[in-house]
Amino acid sequence: MEESISIIDVAKRLGKRKQTIFKIIKKLGISTKKQRHSKHRGQAIAYITNEDFNQISEYVSKNQNLENTDNDRDINATSPIDHGNFYLIQLEPDHEPGRFKVGFSSNLGERLRDLKCSAPYVKIVSTWPCHRLWEKTAIDCVTVGCRKLHTEVFRTDNLDNVQNKCNQFFALMPKINKAKNDNA
Repeated sequence: MEESISIIDVAKRLGKRKQTIFKIIKKLGISTKKQRHSKHRGQAIAYITNEDFNQISEYVSKNQNLENTDNDRDINATSPIDHGNFYLIQLEPDHEPGRFKVGFSSNLGERLRDLKCSAPYVKIVSTWPCHRLWEKTAIDCVTVGCRKLHTEVFRTDNLDNVQNKCNQFFALMPKINKAKNDNA
């Protein structure tokens, strides 16, 4: 797509969340075009024209008090993309059982397919219904005492201990309507 800009870049340039940009796009009746790109690991990313970007930028500047978070909304009224699963995955269960990955996915099947490209022996240990906003806090809580190897990859001597921390963390969190979680 010639002279286009990704929604990711629009959000960064305007200092807004992608969800906020998508709401503005809908309000203004702007259409997006999805395109796969190696820069985004082959994922289909929404793009708009530079002319549409200028229209969105003007809208944002006229609406300085535009919401940028979901803090004022009911926790169970967030969009479906904000719901998914927090996962605990062993990357190489037979060769290195203490190396694991934790994170959030709104589509666990797709996430697992992506991971299998670089770690073909991945094994899901467990999953928990989760809001996207909980991910960083959950990771920080359940990986205490683990060695960080990469962004969401850790090593432990006791994976059962990590799973127990996950169970405890999610037992304390508000329940999520399961129907909103079915695509994960």
